[in-house]
Amino acid sequence: MLLASYSACALLLAACLALELAACRSHPPAAPHHANPAFRRFQRGYYRVYLPALAADWLQGPYLYKLYQHYRFLEEQIAILYVCGFASSVLFGLVSSSLVDRLGRKKSCVLFSLTYSICCLAKLSRDYLVLAAGRILGGLSTALLFSAFEAWYVHEHVERYDFPTEWIAVTFSRAAFWNNVIAVGAGGAADFFTEWLGLGPVAPFMVSIPLLVLSGVFAVKNWDENYGKKRAFSKTCGDGLKRLLSDRRVLLLGTIQALFESVVYIFIFLWTPVLDPHGAPLGIVFSGFMAASMLGSSLYRLAISKSYRLQPVHLLSLAVLLVFFSLFMLTFSTNPGQESPAESFLAFLLIELSCGLYFPAMGFLRRKVVPEKDRLGVMNWFRLPLNLLACLGLLVLHDSDRQTGTRSMFGICAAVALLALLAVGRLFALSRHDAELRLPAPPGQADAADAAPEL
Repeated sequence: MLLASYSACALLLAACLALELAACRSHPPAAPHHANPAFRRFQRGYYRVYLPALAADWLQGPYLYKLYQHYRFLEEQIAILYVCGFASSVLFGLVSSSLVDRLGRKKSCVLFSLTYSICCLAKLSRDYLVLAAGRILGGLSTALLFSAFEAWYVHEHVERYDFPTEWIAVTFSRAAFWNNVIAVGAGGAADFFTEWLGLGPVAPFMVSIPLLVLSGVFAVKNWDENYGKKRAFSKTCGDGLKRLLSDRRVLLLGTIQALFESVVYIFIFLWTPVLDPHGAPLGIVFSGFMAASMLGSSLYRLAISKSYRLQPVHLLSLAVLLVFFSLFMLTFSTNPGQESPAESFLAFLLIELSCGLYFPAMGFLRRKVVPEKDRLGVMNWFRLPLNLLACLGLLVLHDSDRQTGTRSMFGICAAVALLALLAVGRLFALSRHDAELRLPAPPGQADAADAAPEL
């Protein structure tokens, strides 16, 4: 597994690099924002706070399960700790946007640094309740990470600096690129501190703390405070539910998201106990996963380019199909007594590749069919079944024998992915007659009445 992990990571990174270089040559930077020093300075101020926060988050991925195992907890106990994290994500995710708007976006980013630092420090304890409390704080921190930073940036970009709104996508696109790079590097860094320096699986969590402090300090020193409009939580959720039930496309997207992402959450829990007994370097394996996801994102951009003109719904279908195939593989490669770690590793890489295709495709379709004013409420309803399915899956695993339970869980996940595939098939059929679900056609290749709206 050692050689396979390093080789896969290197090959995937080489493929990503080749695609990125080809993209840079075919689309040289000539937009006005490249020549605007004020905008570039504003971007750098945002990245100084946001990127260390992302690095701290990714560092904690490879060795979380291993740490709990190191503390001699049983798999069913570890499953409950993961459920605490998912349940916390559900609860805090529902109210995080309202909390951030009321408290202030800058204060929320500083609060993220504080709560996530405490969450990391909790990993030093072997007490089960302390670790559970740490997972709950981790859920709060994750909710703040994915709401406060983006909200602060959008407000400053539009309200304070009055930059063109189309430049927002430039900043977030570059942030997504560096997020992928940081994720790959975080796996290697976690492996270095844990294995090469022999500091144990708690080391990555301790290394995360200085990064979180750095993020918080930069936010305090360099950012101005801003607030959002106060919104009634009940009205937000009520409007979101009305939109969900009144538009079949939104309901299908919510179904696909709940089914697909709940499977991914269960994969996040299961990959370590599947590969670790066979001597896999967990940090390098994690880097390989992130490189596969980055390759999927690069392939998505290539597929929707002018050269190929594939539609996002096509790529969403491919992503769900690949996940179903990977989970079907895992039901055989994790058969007790006949385990094949190489096949399992390949299946996990395919799942991550699928995620790289899935998330930009889902993001495009969601922006097209869910109006901005209803998006928060709709997303709250999307997250609820997603996290409940993930928690239910882990609770089922909690009551199973380890080896047979793992294989059975992959079988259940394959069935869930098949349901998602059926929902995607229905959405695919709708997209054939719905211009909103398709990319705009090139000039001269579509009738004006059939043209899709501009991105």
